[in-house]
Amino acid sequence: MPEQQPPDSAPAPGSGPEPSPTAGARPPYEPRRTYETALGASSAHAITLLGHDLARDIMGEVGFGELAFWLAAQRRPTKGETRLFEAVLAALADHGFTPTAIVTRLTYLSAPDSVQGALAAGLLGGGSRFLGVTEDCAHFLHEALAGEERLPRDDAGWDELALRAVTDRRAADAFVPGLGHHVHKQEDPRTPRLMAIAAEEGLYGPHLSLFAAIGRVHPRVLGRTLPLNGAGVCGAALADLGLPMELLRAFALLARTAGLIGQLAEELRHPVANDIFLSVDLNNRSVPPDPDPREQREQH
Repeated sequence: MPEQQPPDSAPAPGSGPEPSPTAGARPPYEPRRTYETALGASSAHAITLLGHDLARDIMGEVGFGELAFWLAAQRRPTKGETRLFEAVLAALADHGFTPTAIVTRLTYLSAPDSVQGALAAGLLGGGSRFLGVTEDCAHFLHEALAGEERLPRDDAGWDELALRAVTDRRAADAFVPGLGHHVHKQEDPRTPRLMAIAAEEGLYGPHLSLFAAIGRVHPRVLGRTLPLNGAGVCGAALADLGLPMELLRAFALLARTAGLIGQLAEELRHPVANDIFLSVDLNNRSVPPDPDPREQREQH
């Protein structure tokens, strides 16, 4: 029987026109002609930073804290802003044998050829319990202020706002960021000092005002008195300085980098990391496995 041909109106499969090689393809990439930046740029004979000649205008003329503020805010801080900002950096630089300090020393013990690894290990440990309170407190205060059409004008008004903020936090079964400290049970010495510096420089803004009010009213909600911790007041001060809210933890990490360098410098002269390691390694005890009971229930 002769093979039937498909009708003219229906071409045989595969016999139609070849698709265009560019059909559905992404357009060819065209590289940008320029990449704009207000930060560092170089030519054959000069380096500019923030619109200034680095060698002539910045080096030896601008301190590191002032420069860090300038880089983040894209504006040069006033002397008062620089003083408060550098006070925050000093407050957060080092606080003893915290987990970030210990892990930095232990990482250096394990890999002394990787200083950057030791520093990175410590910085990666900055989170909600250590260092991250600076950011968390600032965001908590900022959100409470954002809901107000008009800011309070006296302590009574700030106390009322603080009472609502703490009550709402308690109703959500959440901690109030910036309250309490594992060592400073009565008062964190950094808190009144930073508040005083902010007031002296005319930079005592709404975030610090609300934080101070929280310190006054929280016992009425929580049933106990807790100190305003230094990391929290640092967050309030940074927010009042108008620095980007998304970068507040970065400033805490900038400060702690200096502290971790100090931890490594001390480790070189007076090492303790090996003792920390051996205190665990030589005192561990083998025990039977302890399966998660939730997994056992799911299996049955």
